[in-house]
Amino acid sequence: MSYKSDIEIAMGAKMERISVIGERLGLSEDEMDFYGKYKAKLSLDILNKPSTKKDGKLILVTSINPTPPGEGKSTVSVGLGQAFQRMRKNAVIALREPSLGPVFGMKGGATGGGFAQVVPMEDINLHFTGDFHAITAANNLLCASIDNHIHHGNLLDIDPRRILFKRVMDINDRALRHIIVGIGGKTNGFLREDGFMITVASEIMAILCLSLDLEDLKERLGRILIAYTFDGQPVYCKDLKVHGAMTMLLKEAIKPNLVQTLENTPAIIHGGPVANIAHGCNSILATKMALKLGDYAITEAGFGADLGAEKFFDIKCRFGGLAPDCVVVVATIRALKHHGGVAKDQWNVPDVAALSKGVSNLRKQVENVKKFGVPVVVAINKFVSDSEKEIQFLKEFCSSFNVPIALCDVWEKRR
Repeated sequence: MSYKSDIEIAMGAKMERISVIGERLGLSEDEMDFYGKYKAKLSLDILNKPSTKKDGKLILVTSINPTPPGEGKSTVSVGLGQAFQRMRKNAVIALREPSLGPVFGMKGGATGGGFAQVVPMEDINLHFTGDFHAITAANNLLCASIDNHIHHGNLLDIDPRRILFKRVMDINDRALRHIIVGIGGKTNGFLREDGFMITVASEIMAILCLSLDLEDLKERLGRILIAYTFDGQPVYCKDLKVHGAMTMLLKEAIKPNLVQTLENTPAIIHGGPVANIAHGCNSILATKMALKLGDYAITEAGFGADLGAEKFFDIKCRFGGLAPDCVVVVATIRALKHHGGVAKDQWNVPDVAALSKGVSNLRKQVENVKKFGVPVVVAINKFVSDSEKEIQFLKEFCSSFNVPIALCDVWEKRR
């Protein structure tokens, strides 16, 4: 059987105008800033609008430990939202924005796959509404201000050897990770070590995704620790008085973005801090909007449950006052066989013995989530190569420790 590629499926999507998607959620045109026909920024005033509707139920999608064959959190999140819609439930999906680094790297895009995608896929995976460019600009404005302050006399007594804040760009470029800046004489600054990170690793990305409004964003930006003085005292962004200008650069980026899935389910995509150094979740504002506008809000956390889900609970939920009603732990049989020691060229070969070794990872991730006292469901993100014996083994395994399990074939099937 031959299958269309993700891009072929996405390009053939019958999208509705984003104004129609918004109207279905009860939004007026004044609450949406349109970026063409199929994308819109959402006003923060939506969160303060009086409503008789209770906030929806929050569903977190997480997974086993990441592997080269992939798990498919975004695919399952999108598919789950579409499934709710088919059941005539009012569901809103809240996902992270993709970074250009992974998009052009091994991982690829982050808009789901198969018949469970958010669209317009190529826009979302590339420049989208410019959020990451704004974050890059705000980050590098602070970096330029630090160097400029030192160049013009260094009244704050900043030690150039102890500058903590690095420049960023939204591309993987290892040649810029550790560099020397200021070469070229007095007019070009001063000689020092510096480096570039990827934009999603910027502290500003993490701050944006935890901020509740523009004033909160400005306050948090001012508290960024940027360096130490020669006598070891901390220097903050607010000491340079640049956090107001940075906030202005982010005044549009703080607004969540509304798009849709292949089946026209509303999807709010906003922010994307990496999970290994930050909290790895989309913005609090996007999740709160999904809860306010939908009866079910489906969101995801980065990496596996032992990292992304725990940071979701410990950081995002605490800052945002959120409480998930259910957690979906995504697993693929291919990934579990990888954890069981199977080589890449054997991922598609049925192997219950290897699967029986790899399922210990799934068990541990379920145990991790259960510690938070939230109901857990395992979703098998099905591949066409999965054998019936492997699927049956996994169902019996989950049944043995009383965890509901569901076969998820949203990648392959459409309405």
